[in-house]
Amino acid sequence: MNEKEMKSSITYSAVPEALGGPFVFWGSLPESMGLAAELGFDGIEIFPPGPEFLHQQDLKALSARFGIQVAAIGTGAGWVRHKLSLADSDNSVRSAAIEFLESMLEVATQLGAPMILGSMQGRSGPGVPKPLAKQYLREGLERLDSRARKIGGQILYEPLNRYETDQCNTLAQGSAMIRGLFCTKLLADWFHMNIEEADIAASIHKAGTAIGHVHFADSNRQAIGLGHLTVSPMIEALRSTGYSGYLSAEVFPLPTSQQAAYETIRSFEKYAKPT
Repeated sequence: MNEKEMKSSITYSAVPEALGGPFVFWGSLPESMGLAAELGFDGIEIFPPGPEFLHQQDLKALSARFGIQVAAIGTGAGWVRHKLSLADSDNSVRSAAIEFLESMLEVATQLGAPMILGSMQGRSGPGVPKPLAKQYLREGLERLDSRARKIGGQILYEPLNRYETDQCNTLAQGSAMIRGLFCTKLLADWFHMNIEEADIAASIHKAGTAIGHVHFADSNRQAIGLGHLTVSPMIEALRSTGYSGYLSAEVFPLPTSQQAAYETIRSFEKYAKPT
């Protein structure tokens, strides 16, 4: 593969509490990696319950066996399982959130993969007005970025739509939040962007090289091609920035996991493969 080509990825969840969420594969990780490789994916994005799950899997051996890379490690289990967020009003909860994220960053870095920070960014609430929530988030990102610098890791910060957070909803807001950090890039999720951005392609152009990962999802959070997004301008915008990372399908397993995976790789080959 040319180094400048974008790469395809599919999502896998091992978190029972997230059942029904936007993850394509569930169940056995080796089986999921095998099917992803069979369909032609370059990578797999893993949503584990915690670092212990990743320690229990011989992911380097599995990657070599199936010829598929670990594209990224998600951390949403810290929220859905433990209700940990970087914006909690309780300092002990914020500290526990940092500890969880640092442990995930360590194992992700060992696997050569970036760590995603999405739902654990939290939001404002009782005792935490919006400016304070943003301050807490920035402080947490600074600490994590410092740790990533020391160990050679990378963090992907994901702006979410307004119904999930009031921290950062657009790529422009996300860019401002991570400004000055060394090892933190943006995760551009097309489902969230479809809700919040006036012009997705223009937002991608403006964010430029700050984008480190893309969630390749259609307007209805199903596989690309099953919603109403106009994909070509977004792909061209990514190309214009020199983006060569993953297009990763964080989508619902609809109508089935295998069909969602098939539609994703079909759309990837249609839109993202060089002509």
